[in-house]
Amino acid sequence: MVPLLLVLLLALILFGAGFAVKILWWVAVVVLVLWLLGFVMRSTSPGGGRGRWYRW
Repeated sequence: MVPLLLVLLLALILFGAGFAVKILWWVAVVVLVLWLLGFVMRSTSPGGGRGRWYRW
């Protein structure tokens, strides 16, 4: 009975980790799109591309 519970617990942990990794991939894609949009908007700004939309 204990090995069966351990296998079920391991499967649950791996499923949760897989779900978290999938969420993190979507977050990374959204951040990348926002960064690219900011880069394009900065280069087409009226100030000649000198302004920065971020602090670093």
